[in-house]
Order: sequence, then structure tokens, then C-alpha cells
Amino acid sequence: MSTWFWNIVALFTLCICMSGFIIPQILLIAFRKKLFDVPDERKIHTSLVPRLGGIAFTPVAFFAIFLVLGVNLALGNGSVLAEASTELCPLLFGLCGMLVMFLVGIADDLVGVRYVAKFVAQIFCACLLIGGGIWFNDFHGVLGLGSVPAWIGYPFTVLMIVFIINAVNLIDGIDGLASGLSGIACLIYAVIFYIEGVYFYAMLAVATLGVLLPFFYFNVFGDPAKRKKIFMGDTGSLTIGIVLSMLSLRVNMIGGEGFVDGWNPLVAAFMPLFVPCGDVVRVYLYRVRNGRNPFLPDKNHIHHKLLAYGMSQRWAMVSLIVGTFVLVGVNIILSGVVNVNLLLMADAGLWVGLNIWLSHKVASHR
Repeated sequence: MSTWFWNIVALFTLCICMSGFIIPQILLIAFRKKLFDVPDERKIHTSLVPRLGGIAFTPVAFFAIFLVLGVNLALGNGSVLAEASTELCPLLFGLCGMLVMFLVGIADDLVGVRYVAKFVAQIFCACLLIGGGIWFNDFHGVLGLGSVPAWIGYPFTVLMIVFIINAVNLIDGIDGLASGLSGIACLIYAVIFYIEGVYFYAMLAVATLGVLLPFFYFNVFGDPAKRKKIFMGDTGSLTIGIVLSMLSLRVNMIGGEGFVDGWNPLVAAFMPLFVPCGDVVRVYLYRVRNGRNPFLPDKNHIHHKLLAYGMSQRWAMVSLIVGTFVLVGVNIILSGVVNVNLLLMADAGLWVGLNIWLSHKVASHR
């Protein structure tokens, strides 16, 4: 096994242990200070549950990554120094974006932040990623397009990053869904980065997965009556959103030549985000068509439809996560042998058909 493999294993283990230790401390503080996500007519939960779980994400990931890299540098690991010469600058810009989203999320969870201010912060973070050299530079055959010039790619990157951040934020509607979908995406990105030898980003993906796993346990299996349940809040969803934006864009930049088994990089980059991003598009169009403010929340997301159909929260969550995993696997494999435009059209048709079917089922179920 390579040195990078053991570094990634150590990082993953450290993140799980630290996150598993810190989240119970956050629960203790939240109950002492009465910092709860209060139930209302829009929300599904009925108990007082803290929503500060995301506070653990950024500090744990930062500490673990810096510690592992620091130990390698102190030991004179040449492979880390070589990787740092090409990947450290964009990664540092990305970590700065994570920190900004982390602070905005804390402010929103504690005192509330207007969505206009959050959009401004997200655009600023997108500019940070672009400044570090991470941007959408290639369509990889989608719509017959290849590489794109910076004057098109930069603004398109800003739109994509803002879109992905808000998609992750809005899919966080039932226990385990946002963290489960994000964890699946991080796992897929980590495998791709490791195979392709882009180890710094594999470390970031693994660190994010490591902090999400203990949170997933407390979020899904925690008992509110025993003060063991917690939500990630905007602190978590905004932070995870910027991380997934960075990882997906970096996968897309790997390029077609030499990519794993000839898979299409764009499919591998963005298909793990298909459910949250597809749901945002559908919900946005629904709200606009019905004359509603597209930025105000409602109960029309895909998980709400599954609940209205009669599924439990847990089965709805499991269905969407397993479905995403299968969809990603099938798409990545087929992207090497099927025209990417036909593949994406089939995905869009499947998504539209699923939602139409669900809408009819919900209407008849009522």
C-alpha cells in the first residue's frame, strides 16, 4: 500500500473519532443554552432538537487535514511536498471558502441571515475557488461542447457553485438525507481522486466523509427524549455545499484522457449531486409556475412527496440514497460507452417521470 493510502486511512479515522467526540459536547451545550430548531407547520420533526451539528464539520476537517499534512512534512515525505507544489494553492483557496460558509452558517443558525446576504457570501466563495484555479473549464461533449474559455467558464462556475450550495441546503429536510447523499458523493469523489492520483482532494473528500458519519448516526438514530438527536443546520449544509462544489469541479477538471476506464469526467463529477440539484430545479419551476416566491420554503421537495405517499422518514431517506448510489454507478459505467447527451437525456426523463408518477400517486393516496 502507498503512503497516501495510509495517510487517508489515518485521516478518515481521526475525523470519525473527533467528530464522534465533539457532537455529544455540542448537544450538551445546545440543551444547556436552549439552542433548538423549534418545530413549526413546515417542519417534520415535533420535538425540540438542536441544529448545531454542522459546527463540528469545519474545525474537525481542518484540524485533521493540517495535522496529517504537518506530520508528513515533518517526516520529510517527498510525495506530499511534490503534491503540494501543484495542488496546495487551490486547496487553500477552497478551505478559505469553507471557512466563510462556516461563519455564515453559524450566524444563520443563531440569529438568522437574509437569503440575499447568503447569496452574496456564496458568490464571494465561488470567486475564491476561481481565484485558486478551480472552475468549470470543459463540457466534455455535453451539447457537443468541449473546453470553454475563461470568460464563459468563470461566470458559469459562480452560478454552479451557488446552485450546488443551495441544493444541498434545501435537500436537508428529513433525517439523514443531506448527510447520506453528501457522504455517498464524498465516497465516490475520494475513490476517483485516489485512482487518478489527486491525493489532496481525496483527503478532503475522506475528511468530509469522516465528519459526516458520526453526525449521520446521531441525526438518524439519536433519541430526542434522551437528548441524543441533532440536526446539521445551515452551518453544516452550507459548509458541505461548498466542499461538494469544489470536489465536483475538480473532478471535472481531471480531463477525459487517462480518466478511469474512459468514463466521462462531467458525469462522474456531477451525477453524485443529481438528486439535490434535480430537486431544486423542479421545486423552483413549481414555485414560479404557481406564483410563489422561489426562495421561500415549502413542502414540495422529493422527500416530502415520498412522505405524503406513505413512506416513513427512514425509508424515504434510504430509498433516495440507495437510488442515488445505483444511478451514479450506472451512469459512470455507461458514460464510457454511451453518448453523454443521450445518457443525460435519459436521466432527465427518468427524473421527470418519477416525479410525475409520485405526484399522481400522492394525489390518489389523499
